[in-house]
Amino acid sequence: MKVLVVGDACEDVYVYGASNRLAPEAPVPVFVPRQSTTNGGMALNVFANLIALGSECEIIHNEEDIKKTRYVDEKTNHVFLRVDTDDKKCKRIKDKYLQKDFLSQYDVIVISDYNKGFLTEEDIEKICYNHSLTFMDTKKRLGRWSKDCTWIKINEEEYKKTIDNIQHLDHIFDDKLIITLSERGCCYKGEVFPVEKVEIKDLSGAGDTFLAGFVCRFMQTRNTKEAIKFANECATKVVQKRGVNII
Repeated sequence: MKVLVVGDACEDVYVYGASNRLAPEAPVPVFVPRQSTTNGGMALNVFANLIALGSECEIIHNEEDIKKTRYVDEKTNHVFLRVDTDDKKCKRIKDKYLQKDFLSQYDVIVISDYNKGFLTEEDIEKICYNHSLTFMDTKKRLGRWSKDCTWIKINEEEYKKTIDNIQHLDHIFDDKLIITLSERGCCYKGEVFPVEKVEIKDLSGAGDTFLAGFVCRFMQTRNTKEAIKFANECATKVVQKRGVNII
């Protein structure tokens, strides 16, 4: 299959170090950095996971450089601070990428919408209208604009924020909405799909991995429940590692 990922992208940076004392001028820890790791985040993380799972994949994302830097205690994996730079509204996607003749080159469209301005509700609605198979993870509140999306993955907190907006649209979203529940797995059509209990070191990026796993296995089997179980397995593997990781 040929996959196109569309969405907001960033750079994820993890700075690992130690803090053994408080600053003399204020009751704050003194952090001493020792090593760092860098990788693509948000839509770029979805893209990397799809590539790792064997997909032929391309990506369209914002040109702005968004960076998320986390300062982490290397011994306990406790995050002291996250600093986001250039976390501003991105320039909107070019209209030519929303057209049917362009989108039809791909078997699948994966929308990774972190609500940074690259994709508006109207843009997503147009993509889903112009392609018959679309998968989406979004930070936006759902509404009629998302009715043509084939599959929608959101987490539990995002669902709580959007439930009032879609209660009158249950008939539209029942068959397409997958809600991830962190260490409890995920929920689809009222059924909970549990995950193996493991030591969780970092939840960052787990939703991206889940989405990529679901897309790949669904395209192979066209079996929703089997795709959900595989996506759960993929996410479970990456949360056992520090930082944002690919499957």
